[in-house]
Amino acid sequence: MIRVLIAEDQAMVLGALAALLGTEPDIEVVAQAGDGREALSQALDLRPDVVLTDIEMPRMTGLELAAELARRDASIRIIVLTTFGRPGYLRRALDGGAAGYLLKDAPSVTLANAIRTVHAGGRAVDPDLAAQAWTEPDPLTDRQRQVLRLAGEGRSGPEIAADLRLSEGTVRNYLSEAISRLGARNRVEAARLARTKGWL
Repeated sequence: MIRVLIAEDQAMVLGALAALLGTEPDIEVVAQAGDGREALSQALDLRPDVVLTDIEMPRMTGLELAAELARRDASIRIIVLTTFGRPGYLRRALDGGAAGYLLKDAPSVTLANAIRTVHAGGRAVDPDLAAQAWTEPDPLTDRQRQVLRLAGEGRSGPEIAADLRLSEGTVRNYLSEAISRLGARNRVEAARLARTKGWL
């Protein structure tokens, strides 16, 4: 049996996924989590074969969960299942250690087969999204992304500097570099563009 943990913050979707996978003869859903931190704790405790995770979740995103699990236990395979068909998210998921990336509107048989493929050591990635992801690389560094995300949430330069333990001048430099790399006019436009592309 392939032991699966599902991380999804929408209770109805979580229940539907568990019920759907429960009909597969070779897949067993061993745990369900409503946020990323809960999923991390359960995964480290239960050591499932595969973790199926959404991206947007409270307390820890699916991308952060994938990266943390890859760092702590590389034997646990991770599939991101999301509504976000954005190339930037796919790149960050794969760079962070995920072995699969599927969209929620994919047929149910695709999901079950992806779990089998990933469990066997392969990759399962939406092919159309994969093609897009490698034609438009993410221009931001991790630090530029952090600063731009906070700026996009309306945080001021001094607040960002305090949060990230940087000088205000360094924050201005990161913002300026991010705006320039994205070809934007200001921090608001840069954050909007980066979010649309899946780079934030």
